[in-house]
Amino acid sequence: MKQFLITPAAGKRLIARALKDHSAIKDAIKSGVVVIIAGTTNGYVAEEILSSVNQLEGFSRKRFFRGIVLPPVGLTSESGRLKDESGFPGDVVLVDGVWKKGLTIFDVIDDLKEGDVILKGANALDVSNKKAAIYIGHPQGGTIGAALQAVVGRRVRLILPAGLEKRVTNDLDDLALRLNSPGAKGPRLLPVVGEVFTEIEALTSLTGAHAEMVAAGGVAGAEGSIWLAVSGKSVEVEAAQELIKSISKEPQFTF
Repeated sequence: MKQFLITPAAGKRLIARALKDHSAIKDAIKSGVVVIIAGTTNGYVAEEILSSVNQLEGFSRKRFFRGIVLPPVGLTSESGRLKDESGFPGDVVLVDGVWKKGLTIFDVIDDLKEGDVILKGANALDVSNKKAAIYIGHPQGGTIGAALQAVVGRRVRLILPAGLEKRVTNDLDDLALRLNSPGAKGPRLLPVVGEVFTEIEALTSLTGAHAEMVAAGGVAGAEGSIWLAVSGKSVEVEAAQELIKSISKEPQFTF
């Protein structure tokens, strides 16, 4: 067993590299639709997937989000959105492997079908039960409200990439019940059913090694970091070590 430190930015890159090789995503790229809903983690995912189909030119993850969590310095509105959204590029929508620039999930939601894939970030993780929940700031449920029409109505696959820094200890359904109750203030919370994909799933899918979080935290740029204990066959642990080394110096997210 070996232990490794992974920063939030490195975790996003790790998740993205693994999702690039996800079988359902690769199948949908060949024949179908992949919708990468804008979000900070999904910006890394979009980079990796667009690179894999040689279409990265013209993409930037700097404004690839709707809501964002920042220090309380007045850059965002009460709903968590930037006060200036002029740089928002739209979601990344690939149809039969071709990036249709400028489209959002709202443009294609009615046409999605079984075999297509939606990727949507999350804000809260129940790691033990592999469940996720999403903050809602929009009065009509935002992008996840639209996505669920296809997920529940037409069996479109929903993948939820999220870093382990978003873990919570309380029951997500109970949290949602209280946050969504009349009289409560702030964002609402929606637990959703989908494939939760964290650094743990990413590491296992890419190397075959088993990973578990054993510690967390840091300062001076390591805030939100996690320690993963990795075990398995020697070749798997060595592969994990090389993989983590390759993403260990990923710079902090900026916009």
